[in-house]
Amino acid sequence: MAYATTEDVQARMTRQMSETELAVCSSMLDDAAVIIDLFNANAPEDNKTIVSCRMVIRQLGDGNDAGIPIGATQGSMSGLGYSQSWTVSGGSTGEMYLSKLDKQLLKLGNRIGSYSPVEELAVKS
Repeated sequence: MAYATTEDVQARMTRQMSETELAVCSSMLDDAAVIIDLFNANAPEDNKTIVSCRMVIRQLGDGNDAGIPIGATQGSMSGLGYSQSWTVSGGSTGEMYLSKLDKQLLKLGNRIGSYSPVEELAVKS
C-alpha cells in the first residue's frame, strides 16, 4: 500500500511526468512504502507521504537538477577535457534510499543513549 499518489509526486515536481513515468512512479511508490515500513511503520502518515514523494523524485529527477544528481553532497566539473564526479549520500544513483532528512521525518536516528524494555517493566510495577 503506497503512502502517496502519482498526483502527490507530480505536485512536487517542476516538470510534467510522461505517461511512462506515471506508470513507473506508481510502482516506485509501492516500493517506497515497503522501505519506509521496514524502518518505521509507525511514523506519522503525513511524513510517510513526504518521504515517499522525495524517494520517487530522486529516482525520476525533478527537471530542476542541471545535470547534478538529486541528493549529491559533493560534486565537481571540468571544462575542455570534460570530467565530472559526484558523491551521493545515503545511497547510490539508481537506488531508492532514505536521506538524512527522510530519516528524521520518519523519527529515526540521531538518538543518543539506549533503551531497555526491562526498565519500563520496573517503572510500571
